[in-house]
Amino acid sequence: MIDTLLLTVTRLCTFDGQRALTNATGFFFERHERLFLVTSRHVLIDHPSKHFPDRIEIELHTDPANMTKSTGFSIPLYRHGESVWRQGLDKAGEIDVAVIEVERAVLPVTSVFRAFNRHHLAALHDQIEVGSSLLVVGFPLGFHDTLHHMPVVRQAAVASSFGLRFEGQGYFLTDARTHRGTSGAPVVMRRVERDSAAGDLPWLLLGVHSSRFDVGTRDLKLDEALGLNCAWYADILLTLTER
Repeated sequence: MIDTLLLTVTRLCTFDGQRALTNATGFFFERHERLFLVTSRHVLIDHPSKHFPDRIEIELHTDPANMTKSTGFSIPLYRHGESVWRQGLDKAGEIDVAVIEVERAVLPVTSVFRAFNRHHLAALHDQIEVGSSLLVVGFPLGFHDTLHHMPVVRQAAVASSFGLRFEGQGYFLTDARTHRGTSGAPVVMRRVERDSAAGDLPWLLLGVHSSRFDVGTRDLKLDEALGLNCAWYADILLTLTER
């Protein structure tokens, strides 16, 4: 028995040609029968750190009866000199979320994965209070079950008022212990009421983990890190996956 939540997430590696660059996390989202890979925008391009990969590789399970079998699937980030991903922008600036459409026909026929859809996004009647328990599913520092190719789950909590844009930005805060490699991970909460449209994924997709949140005035010797993180509101996926 495998928790279907773990099958929504894939290990993502960035490359410059054949040179491996970074590890990160991605997850699947479907809309109008189209399939998308979601991750943080800074995983695909980041000017401050001079991070400019030209392709990514994700790991896919290939045998539903044997989860130790997997394969790497390469996705180019540019076509005819143009980037293939979509990223968001609002009045406060860039949104650190990106999606890439994946052609189902070119995936291995026996690929095993699950995908969130619009029915997993929070609605007005969903009560998401400060302190609510969350999960962040990903690959911290690239760590995972290397035999079964599965991510790990970290406990988290809502740390700012959900629905309010923290400091005017398109994200809310989570309280969780996270590491590099978790960028692009889905931030989810267990669904209270079962929704048949959500299929076998009884979860609310609330956000996309981006990075740890800190303050510039922290004394690196005297003060511990805040332990807070930015999670961009997942409803941006409705905009990014429009036809």
